[in-house]
Amino acid sequence: MPTPEEQLAELKRGTAEILPEEDLLRKLRRGKPLRIKAGFDPTAPDLHLGHTVLINKMRRFQDFGHDVIFLIGDFTGLIGDPSGRNATRPPLTPEDVRTNAATYQAQIFKILDPQKTIVEFNSRWMNAMSSAELIQLAAKHTVARMLERDDFNKRYKGGLPIAIHEFLYPLVQGYDSVALRADVEMGGTDQRFNLLMGRQLQEAYKQEPQVVLTVPLLEGLDGVNKMSKSLGNYIGVTEPPDDMFGKLMSVSDDLMWRYFDLLSFRANADLAQLRKEVAAGRNPMSAKFELAEEITARFHGLPAARTALENFRSRSQKGEMPDEIPRKTEYIGAAAITIGLLLKQSGLAASSSEANRLIAQGGVRLNGEKLTDIKRQLPAGHVYVVQVGKRQFAEITLVQRS
Repeated sequence: MPTPEEQLAELKRGTAEILPEEDLLRKLRRGKPLRIKAGFDPTAPDLHLGHTVLINKMRRFQDFGHDVIFLIGDFTGLIGDPSGRNATRPPLTPEDVRTNAATYQAQIFKILDPQKTIVEFNSRWMNAMSSAELIQLAAKHTVARMLERDDFNKRYKGGLPIAIHEFLYPLVQGYDSVALRADVEMGGTDQRFNLLMGRQLQEAYKQEPQVVLTVPLLEGLDGVNKMSKSLGNYIGVTEPPDDMFGKLMSVSDDLMWRYFDLLSFRANADLAQLRKEVAAGRNPMSAKFELAEEITARFHGLPAARTALENFRSRSQKGEMPDEIPRKTEYIGAAAITIGLLLKQSGLAASSSEANRLIAQGGVRLNGEKLTDIKRQLPAGHVYVVQVGKRQFAEITLVQRS
């Protein structure tokens, strides 16, 4: 078992903040399993790699022998998390919560050890709380402190409505830590206010305050915006192996290191050596192969990942793709676009008629496949390697404009 200092060093990788760090080290030095809490509102049926940054950190705590609590916010999901939003968020229906919660549990065990994971639902204690007890909970915080939160403050100053129930969300999230007697709570950087609420409420309820650990929001395939289904720049954990592998290979060389830091389970020393080799002249694509294989294997198994690797190499060789391909993001107003319109919009063809002529003549390849159908629809949310003629290439991330 690693020493407390070694555990802390591993846990700090890819972490935004640990508040306070000295408290975490002190807790680790006790030599007893800590209770690690992370909450997820079941807002969508599928997880993407951005969600797994936090789940990966939970797995590291498991590897060190600590008790991990995967908290499904079926009660808070009915309120709607206002974090980072400039308008009131529509709450989920009970049916949405039940459906999405079931799929979450199936997906998280691709990463977490089911034998070492405690799955909780915050409705267990919140549904049992009386209205008088809820009022007592609300009395432990002030409106002035609530308005210190950035998104509430901006909406208040901008004259935008803030519903009273939205103030309950951080209170309930904080109370979850009281109910679970959490030693550590983790969340994204956008959850910082809510996580600190847990510390305050634990003190109010005469408990030792939890340590807050925040993780960064992972950039999506465009390398700019956080990974999001609505932006179409995501990699879903349930995507087929070939799609997952291909999307990972499409990230930029710079973004690759960010993905290694936040998604890989490789040791710090291994990643430092890999960076050194690339800096000394090793082709970054070979390092990216390692990243894509590791992540794809996590969700589909090693044989499927290696098949996806060979399929990717086969497509690349067939199209005689160069090592460096220009990358661009194209935004469209619908859920899909024809290949001809994409060629025109991206500048790979001067006009729609020229694009159609190139396709009809067999001069266009999509992900290594020769195209013949000028009406071929390309859905948003995917990355396409387009080849026009022998020398013109582009790697296009197709995003539906929100």
